[in-house]
Amino acid sequence: MNLYLFIILTILLTGYFLNIVVENLNLRNISTNLPAEFEGYYDGEKYTQSQNYLKETTRFDLITDTVFSTLTIAFILVGGFNWFDRFARSFGFGEIAGGLIFTGVLLLVSNILHIPFSAYATFVIEEKFGFNKTTVKTFILDILKSWFLTALIGGILFAVILWLFGKMGDWAWLYCWGAVTLFQIFLMFIAPVVIMPLFNKFTPIENGELKQAIEDYAGRQQFKIKGIFTMDGSRRSTKSNAFFTGFGKFRRIVLFDTLIEKHTTDELISVLAHEIGHYKKRHILKHLLISIATSGFMFYILSLFLNNRDLFDAFRMEHLSIYASLVFFGFLYAPIDMILGVFGNIFSRKNEYEADSFAVSTCGKTAPLINALKKLSVDNLSNLTPHPLKVFLSYSHPPILERIKKIRRHSA
Repeated sequence: MNLYLFIILTILLTGYFLNIVVENLNLRNISTNLPAEFEGYYDGEKYTQSQNYLKETTRFDLITDTVFSTLTIAFILVGGFNWFDRFARSFGFGEIAGGLIFTGVLLLVSNILHIPFSAYATFVIEEKFGFNKTTVKTFILDILKSWFLTALIGGILFAVILWLFGKMGDWAWLYCWGAVTLFQIFLMFIAPVVIMPLFNKFTPIENGELKQAIEDYAGRQQFKIKGIFTMDGSRRSTKSNAFFTGFGKFRRIVLFDTLIEKHTTDELISVLAHEIGHYKKRHILKHLLISIATSGFMFYILSLFLNNRDLFDAFRMEHLSIYASLVFFGFLYAPIDMILGVFGNIFSRKNEYEADSFAVSTCGKTAPLINALKKLSVDNLSNLTPHPLKVFLSYSHPPILERIKKIRRHSA
């Protein structure tokens, strides 16, 4: 057997079985006893519902993973990538256009295959547990908009990368790194005002008690607000959230309309303080710098595998190409990406604790933030007792009980 084929199959199967083990440990870690911290927030029926939601979503995710892992392995073994490459080359275009056709068809087929699974998750599971507000029209439009943006933005970036690797020789990876970094920063500025409004409606928060309280708090923290918006999250789901996005004059604080409906002014200020804490502690900048460094490392490693004949033989490919090299490298990079992701999550969880501490310190009280976190957990049917291995591998936020414990310790 080709060595690269053996390595890739090992990576795919190891990732698949690791996921099964972790998710089953997470299900077995479910406790039927309601944590004392949530007494008065969860009733018995609601708590049971949260556990059933976890079971159903986990089992469906495992089924989905099984289907697509099987399809991916079968596609590799029968030489499916070579079929797509033949199709791309049949048009007689050059490396860049052929590469766009090759990757475009791969993504299109993959996205089409995912539609039934996404529809079931939205219209069956989320509907069953009272979350879904998405109409069929919105569901279809979201897919079409995503495809358009992927083709436009992704296509331009992919074409630039192919051109650089084709023209810049041994240092092409460095030019690609620079191009992707500039593109990434550019998107962070324009996404809040160009891309995100394609999917949701952002409305400046109305004059009143909440707006005044936000402005007063921001003034005390010397935080210049470029915009406080509500987002029509209720258009798709009853789940609640808040986030901070953009830089400079495009900086926005966004509160879901479902969040505003269910929380007091003090609780909303505490959530807002948490988001401002991320900015004040430079978490967003640090994450950006880590992302930039990671992409540079990735491009360097990628440059070592361009047009590798043995790697192409693993996929039964007739022709070498830069565009296929990029796709195949993704399979080899998966375990490195997972390891980097684990460290990224550790860093992210640390940042969440710091943002919580900032919110408590600047608001002067713990109750509003704790109450807000509890309400969010109940409204979103969050898992209160995740398995430590699940947290270690994939949680970007600390488990809710750990966050509350840390907040109380900070206050004390």
